[in-house]
Amino acid sequence: MSIPEPVIVASAVAKIYRRGREEIRALDNVSFVIPRGEFVAITGPSGAGKTTLLNILGCMDTPTSGTLRIGGRDVGRLGEREQTLLRRTEIGFVFQHFGLIPTLTVAENVALPALFARKRRNGRIDELLERVGIASRRSHRPHELSGGEMQRVAIARSLVNDPKLILADEPTGNLDSVTGDSIIDLFQRLNGLGLTIIVVTHNETMARAAQRRLALRDGRLADLSV
Repeated sequence: MSIPEPVIVASAVAKIYRRGREEIRALDNVSFVIPRGEFVAITGPSGAGKTTLLNILGCMDTPTSGTLRIGGRDVGRLGEREQTLLRRTEIGFVFQHFGLIPTLTVAENVALPALFARKRRNGRIDELLERVGIASRRSHRPHELSGGEMQRVAIARSLVNDPKLILADEPTGNLDSVTGDSIIDLFQRLNGLGLTIIVVTHNETMARAAQRRLALRDGRLADLSV
């Protein structure tokens, strides 16, 4: 049986912030490999380094030391334009607060990443809205949607450029438990289609739904269990 190629290889990744003379080690010598097609939950208490790690994996921040490879490329050796291209084409982002543009329709919000990447995705948008169960709301604006519907729009938007990797930061954090469970089910179905998903979560149901958990404590990988 062949081993799936890794989407992410993190080696001794550290992130240090300095406030005057104070040194804050947000991440401390974190190493792991995430194969293609895996669903991983990053868990831990507040201040453990979860969001810092997610920002580094999404090329929105850089490690102080260590190396990060995404899709076989050493991110530290990429220039700013190359990192921007990597974010646009290979990584999809889902945020706790949805991040939808209030003046745009559902379909227009989903199309935004494709617009920035200069891609025509009309058929793809309809396909994604159908996949996430929100096709009937394509002409509505965010204020006309429920929290769960807005998160489904955000998930569709993250998929529009056919990324290899989805990064989600507390995607059920603003939702009630029933709606949150429906979003967890959606992530599981997307993962079943072969998508690699990494989610930061305090939701134990979401963490259990993932195939593997990376547990952070005080910036260190405290536990790695399947």
